[in-house]
Amino acid sequence: MEPRTVGPGGDPAAGARAFGFLTTVESAAHGVFGGYLLVDAWGRPLEFHCTAPVKVSRAQQILYGATLAPHLHGQQIGATLLAEGGLAPQVVLTDVESMMHVRGHTSLPVAFVCGAPAGAAEPAATGGFVAGAATVSTLESDADRRDAVRGAIEELAASVDLREPFERIRAAIEEAQRH
Repeated sequence: MEPRTVGPGGDPAAGARAFGFLTTVESAAHGVFGGYLLVDAWGRPLEFHCTAPVKVSRAQQILYGATLAPHLHGQQIGATLLAEGGLAPQVVLTDVESMMHVRGHTSLPVAFVCGAPAGAAEPAATGGFVAGAATVSTLESDADRRDAVRGAIEELAASVDLREPFERIRAAIEEAQRH
């Protein structure tokens, strides 16, 4: 799996605060692609990396069983993409729950982003919080940094819909598949 890098043109400003967005795109024809977009506090791209497609064989599905998605997303795709990043983000955000397993392969805090459904339980009761139009939760292993991570995410959510960069990643990967 060879990560590919596409730069937005120009070097990021020195000392710019970066935020990472990590997700996957599944393609029936090609397999699973991973994408990692680093943005600044205004949502402008600083770096973009994506993997070549990873095809999972039937034998792997059988042998890995329920551990396949955490291994594939957390280690094989997520850890590879984070290692390619040239900037250290304040936090890595993902919208794929099994990608949270990347935390075991990085010292960076990782948070899960999902839409804030109407009538849902109070996020604080489930260990999460609302930031803009999204619900965000962190891992217990990042409890000592939770306040700092929450502050950084809330800063970003003031100018960026936390779900939107994942759409950009998916669109970029889909566009790359056409060429």
